[in-house]
Amino acid sequence: MPIKILALRNRQPVAEKSTERTRILLVEDEFDMAQEISLALERQGYSVRIAETEAEMLAALRNHSPTVMIVDRMLKGADSLAAIERLRGEGNRVPMLVISALSSVDERIHGLKAGGDDYLAKPFAMDELVARIEALRRRASDARATSLKVGPLTMDLIDRSVRRGDKVLHLLPREFNLLEYFMRRPNQIITRAMLLEDVWHYRTLPQTNVVDVHIGKLRRKIDAPGEAPLIETVRAAGFMLHADD
Repeated sequence: MPIKILALRNRQPVAEKSTERTRILLVEDEFDMAQEISLALERQGYSVRIAETEAEMLAALRNHSPTVMIVDRMLKGADSLAAIERLRGEGNRVPMLVISALSSVDERIHGLKAGGDDYLAKPFAMDELVARIEALRRRASDARATSLKVGPLTMDLIDRSVRRGDKVLHLLPREFNLLEYFMRRPNQIITRAMLLEDVWHYRTLPQTNVVDVHIGKLRRKIDAPGEAPLIETVRAAGFMLHADD
């Protein structure tokens, strides 16, 4: 059965308004779907290039420097996550959104662990796809920024200070690094494995509760009594930092 994408509502373009359009590399081997996504995004002001195979994807990466990549999970019967994992291992840091008909929590975790920055299950509304692209584009800009802001949290990366509203939070170095990791990925499921690999830099994953212990300490510092908790435990998946004020 073909996968349908929900139509985009009538609205003003939300793509960045600048002299250089956001460049999207769409890696999708289903012709009709690729055309539907491409036309919808181009109407929103994006520049879109389509690749149908891994070879075409690699050539487009070399020659066109995309701002954001949208990568279908399955390409010609192959799993594109292996290609994403190789690119990340080679140091490629282009933000990548994985799209897939595989929508279970385990599949989303697999996509994120392979190196995807976000994961969107089919069928999806085009409005949501555009919102995810803009979030990834902002996140890439944040990597070069000197401060981060997510909901009521503000982090200064130069003097390594954190505030929730007007209140200064006193964090230990590991707590600061942990919170920075979450703030660069708001509203995204973060697994314990991701934290052990990227914050603790373990090459093999030990049986340990160190992540839960540190998140517990961090929560006690960022959530005062009566304040809405910011870091949610997602059952059987990991954690999520909510970006809402």
